[in-house]
This record gives sequence, structure tokens and C-alpha cells, in this order.
Amino acid sequence: MTTPVVVLVGPPGAGKSTIGALLARRLGTGYRDTDADIEQVAGKPIPEIFIDEGEPHFRALEREAVRTALAEHSGVLALGGGAVMDDSTRALLKGLPVVFLDVELADAVRRVGLDTPRPLLAVNPRQRWRELMEQRRPLYTEVARVVVGTGGRTPAQVADAVMEALELPAPASGAHPRDITQ
Repeated sequence: MTTPVVVLVGPPGAGKSTIGALLARRLGTGYRDTDADIEQVAGKPIPEIFIDEGEPHFRALEREAVRTALAEHSGVLALGGGAVMDDSTRALLKGLPVVFLDVELADAVRRVGLDTPRPLLAVNPRQRWRELMEQRRPLYTEVARVVVGTGGRTPAQVADAVMEALELPAPASGAHPRDITQ
């Protein structure tokens, strides 16, 4: 079975996509995002899946996307914010190099804005984000080998912290990691 070199979890706005792509470049490996996998399989954006088929259908697609990606992908993998809610997904993550990107509400708002099409944040997004974090924080922490705070850090600094926390070596060739992206 293939194992990802890094699995990123965290709430909307934590920077999973940005940090995941940056880590993949630094490590000279592939990047995969299970939300993108779901959209490809469904043939439509996640908000439309929620509207057309409902959250239970989306969660079933998500469960399968995570299972498939964990079995097939050996690079950096980013999971959707709610993927950890599923017991079977948490079981699959056990023992893997999972990093919880911890973000405060103000940073999440600044990064993604809470007016973007995120189905679970549609009504009263700030309050809903807080509620989601109350439910999910213990689960993110449960599956994580390490927790990396993103507050006050650039993407490059967060990537540095992830690599250091997981003791991942930078590739021998190419530019210095800080030269790649800030």
C-alpha cells in the first residue's frame, strides 16, 4: 500500500491547498486534494453537490475519495475540512504523517472570506465556523501526528514548520525552499 508523505487536515481557511502545493514542490512529489477528486467524480462543484444531493451524499463521496487517495497517493495529500468527522476515515489516518493546520477565525476569514461558496458556512458564517471548530478540533487533534499553527506565518513559514515537525528532508537538488514561494 502506498502512503502519503504528508496528510494535511484542518478547517476551511487553514491553508491546506496552499501549504500542500508548496510542500509538494519542496519535496519534489505530487500534490492531491480530495475536494478536487470529489468534484471531478461528481462533475460539479461541492456546493452544487450539497444543494442537489445533500450532505450525506457528499460525505459518502468524501469517504470514498479519502480511501482511494490514501491507497494511491504517495505525495502530499490535503483532505476536506469535514473528512475527519467519519470514523472510518479517522481509522485510516491512524499512524500516518497527519498534520493539523490550526488557524484562528480571523485568519480564516482573511484568507478565504466567509462569503465564498462554502455550504456549511452559508448562514452566519463566523458563528458556524466556531461551531464547526468546536466539533472538529478534537478530531483534528486525534488524527494528527503534529499540530502546526498558521497564525502570523507566511505559507513558506508554515511549510518550514511542517517539514521540521515531521523531520522531512529537503530534496538535495533545486532551489532553496524559501526561494520557491513566499
